Amino acid sequence: MSAAALLGVALLGGLVGLVVPPLARHFVTPPVRRGGPVWLCPPLAAVVFVGLAVVLRDDPALPVLLAVAVVGLVLAVVDLACLRLPDPLVAAAGTLALGGLTGAALLAGTPARLVGALVGGVLAGAAHVLLALLPRSRLGFGDVKLAAVLGLPLGWLGRDALLTGLLLAHLLHGVLVLGLLATRRVRPNTLLPLGPALLAGTWLAALLT
Repeated sequence: MSAAALLGVALLGGLVGLVVPPLARHFVTPPVRRGGPVWLCPPLAAVVFVGLAVVLRDDPALPVLLAVAVVGLVLAVVDLACLRLPDPLVAAAGTLALGGLTGAALLAGTPARLVGALVGGVLAGAAHVLLALLPRSRLGFGDVKLAAVLGLPLGWLGRDALLTGLLLAHLLHGVLVLGLLATRRVRPNTLLPLGPALLAGTWLAALLT
């Protein structure tokens, strides 16, 4: 991909990042004051978009993953603000992923990749259902549903991406929790959002595999 194309992708990501905070505020309950590091959203969205564009290049699923990333950024902001992953947003991400990947598979003539995506969604969802049912588990079913949705693009990218994405999400979350505990920013019983880690793990898996 040319430098000009990457610049265009970065600008697109930055523009998307500008609308993420106002969209997220519609789903935050109870309402919170405007503020916080919302200025991070445009550069973060630009980095996410460029990373996917560089790695996926001519993959027919690139537009699909970019669309899912947009909803994912909104979900991350909401989860960080109020520990919620609203069903309408998760459903929107799932619809974009399933519908978009189906179209990409049909256009590219690669039905096997669609099967891989569906298997990835089922496996990711099932694994997180089991985690949620463990004694003293703090995994919410919003996290389970988001994991199933993210399993679709991970499954599209292949078995290694699926395994890497699922493992990285919990590794990132675990490291964050340990760091916050060590610095006494949280207590052992403090609830922390998992959604951003699931999304970050998916993005990193796409880059690394």
